[in-house]
Amino acid sequence: MKARARTQTQAAISNDTSRWFLLNASPDLRQQILSSADFVPPAGTRNSPITAVVLTSADVDAVMGLLHMREFHPLQIFSTLAVRRILTEENGLFRVLARSTPPVRWETLPLDRLVPLIPPAPAEKRIGLFCKAVPLNGVFPDYVSESLRASLAPEEAVIGLMLVSKEKKLFYAPQLPGTGDHWHRMVEESDMAMLDGTFWKDDELSSIKKGTKTARQMGHLPLWGDRGLLRLPFRPSKTRKVLIHINNTNPILNEESQENRTVREANWEIAYDGMELAI
Repeated sequence: MKARARTQTQAAISNDTSRWFLLNASPDLRQQILSSADFVPPAGTRNSPITAVVLTSADVDAVMGLLHMREFHPLQIFSTLAVRRILTEENGLFRVLARSTPPVRWETLPLDRLVPLIPPAPAEKRIGLFCKAVPLNGVFPDYVSESLRASLAPEEAVIGLMLVSKEKKLFYAPQLPGTGDHWHRMVEESDMAMLDGTFWKDDELSSIKKGTKTARQMGHLPLWGDRGLLRLPFRPSKTRKVLIHINNTNPILNEESQENRTVREANWEIAYDGMELAI
């Protein structure tokens, strides 16, 4: 078998290379930051080029890295109101983020509306960076209590991100529950789409260990099988499609496997640590 080791999925974007936005905050975030020269503070300063974090859900894989940033420089966190409440009302550990000086500033992402992450400034020749939260019909993590869950807007549980700078568009969705098809248009309209590649087939985990949830029950659209991601009828488009958030049971990680070959022959790419993409 030919495969390379990977850390938990973490992406960062920038439209000027001086300010970076993290898309979620993985449990491996500290290691990932230290391994990238782009995140080293400029000479003579202690401030990282990381400006903010944008969260797509309250899943552990998406938020645990925030704890590595508890003593970070002033930071913004963008999320839906529901995700913010889960992390600040029920999870005391995340309250350490409020103890920084100044404390972390939370910004609420409205659904289906383009909002600025970086406002444009023509006088400074600064190009804006905008984000739209796209509801994906997912569910809240199991650790959320029933009492809090009942007070949250279910459409805010899992979102994809449409990121826009000038005329370029990136759609980011590390978790695709697979219900509904409204997000297909986001993929087709984007220059690049980074999408959920967690599992190859629906029973990938349950075939290994009895009683384990299927991919769809865990909120992940499998790549293969009936209505799998690779078999969806996307319209022909210019979109560069990249699979992310790949579980260690997924056979596409074996670069000599038929599954890996199937992905590549379908003109999809498989993300790896240190991968740099430009649009």
